[in-house]
Formats: sequence, structure tokens, C-alpha cells
Amino acid sequence: MSSDLFDQLDDAGFGSNVHEIAAEGECRVLRLDNSSGEAFMTMYRVFDGIYLMYNDFHLRSCISEYQNAETVLCIDHCREGRIEHENKLGGRYYMEAGDLRIDRRVHHSGKVELPLAHYHGMTIGFMNEPAQRSIKREMPSLNIDLDKLAQKFCPDSKEFLLRTNEPLNLLFSQLYHAPKSIRLDYYRVKIAELLLLLETTDPAAQTVQRQYFPAGQTDKVKEIHSLITGSLEKTFTAEELSEISGMPPATLRKVFKAVYGVPIYRYIKGYKMKAAAAMLISEGLTVSEISQRLGYDNASKFAAAFRDIMGVTPQNYRKRQEDI
Repeated sequence: MSSDLFDQLDDAGFGSNVHEIAAEGECRVLRLDNSSGEAFMTMYRVFDGIYLMYNDFHLRSCISEYQNAETVLCIDHCREGRIEHENKLGGRYYMEAGDLRIDRRVHHSGKVELPLAHYHGMTIGFMNEPAQRSIKREMPSLNIDLDKLAQKFCPDSKEFLLRTNEPLNLLFSQLYHAPKSIRLDYYRVKIAELLLLLETTDPAAQTVQRQYFPAGQTDKVKEIHSLITGSLEKTFTAEELSEISGMPPATLRKVFKAVYGVPIYRYIKGYKMKAAAAMLISEGLTVSEISQRLGYDNASKFAAAFRDIMGVTPQNYRKRQEDI
């Protein structure tokens, strides 16, 4: 098999901040790192013009320098974590576990943020002419026109967002567990299945009304997040956070959940308990001292909150860690 696809990707460029760290046969491993963490992309060339890439990101944000390489269609599936995207109108939306996005990669450069500091998923991409030639040559029984498929899901280069589609989620679940001994052949069969599913999918019947949020609102919510995670000893009221953010309490709750995936006070509770877990292991503090550091007025309330999040009491958690 020729190296046309990999050459095209090099010409298009993932950007100066992405580097190849390993390559063997039809596989390349790319790495992106910055002060907030690192990301790995393991890419397989399935056919000329068709690739599959596993994405494993452990960072808070990065800059995408990707330049559109005449990509007809890209399908992204989120397995775990959360990632922020911005559409051409400046509205922000969030992919979470089970979500699928189809787009043409027209609006794919700029800052990318991961509210939970991690994202795991998969991208299947079809490059313009070589992908169509490969389908005709390798899958002659499939009457698939990639241009028509792209126009069907992404008219005017808009992104298509889909949530909780059982057949597609099952297919991607199987791809995450592809047998190593037959990996490339497995990918080829599953990509043919994916194309058939997309060919028979009606976008109007499948799309979910995904909310887009103005950048100003999501930026304010991120400031609130920085405030509460940087002041664990404090307990903020809804009125205080509303006044600080300049948003009504209901709007603040709505946007915070959109960005971080859970209600604001559930998030704060979970964040504090994870901090408490780290203190129980690394610092010689009593449970009472830790509860005070985290803004609880008595140790019993703290212990109940810890058990709710971690499944055990603080004392038992510390003992289990000491026994390891």
C-alpha cells in the first residue's frame, strides 16, 4: 500500500506542536504536549485515503494548528471525558461519552479545551479522492458516494452532533477492542459497516437539539471554576457565585453543567473529596483538620460527604491505602 495518506497528512499538517514519536507499517503515533499535559494520537491507515485514529488526551487545553486537507468526512466518537468545540458562529458545545460528531474539518484550528483535563475517543477520516477510489476498489459492493454523504450530514459545512445511537455506539465499542492479530482487516470490515449505517441513517430523525453557549458565558463559568477549585476552604452560596459571574443563578447552573458535565455543587463536592483523598495519603493531618481545610464546619458532615463520593469513610480509605 502506498504512503499517499500519510504524505497528505504531512502536507496538510497537524501543526508544529504535533510530532511523530513512532511508526511501524500502517501505524503512526503522534504526540502533542504543552504546559497543561500531553496528548497521543495513534493513527492507522486502513485504506489509501481512509484512516482510523485513537485519541488519548491528558491536558487542559491545546492549540490545534490542523489545516483542512480536503477532508470529505470525519467521524469523531467520544468514549470518555469531555471536549469543547466552537462552531463558525462562535457558539460553544461539548462532546461527552457516547457522543458522535460528523464534520468536514473546516473549523478545526484554534484553541481546544478539555474541561475535565482528559478526553478519550476515536476519529475515522475519509480523504477526498483517494478515499472514494479505495471504496470503489476495495468495497465494490458498496454504493457509497462520500461527497453526497458529507452533504447529507454536513450541509454548508455545519457539524452534525448525535447522541445515544445504539447501533453506532456498539460499532465504536467493538472498534475500541479490535483483535490485535487481525486489526487492519477488522477495521476494514467495521468501516464498511459504518458507511452502511450512515448511508441508511436519517439525520433529521437522529439529531439531538444540542445547546450552544456564548463564549462569554462559558468563559465566566471557567472563571468560577478556577475560583472554587482554588479556594477549597470556602463555601460559596448560589447568590455569591451568581453575583461574581454576573449571571442569574439558573443560567450559571445550566452553563456550568454544560461545560463540566455535572451540577455545580456536585462538582465542588467531588473535587473537594478527591483533594481530601490526596491529603489522607500524603499529609499527616487528622480527619478533623482536613475537614476544616475544605470548609466543613464539623468532621461528621465531611465524613458523610467523603463516603458519598469515595464509597468509604476517610479512616477506612486511609487504612486501605496504608495496607497497599
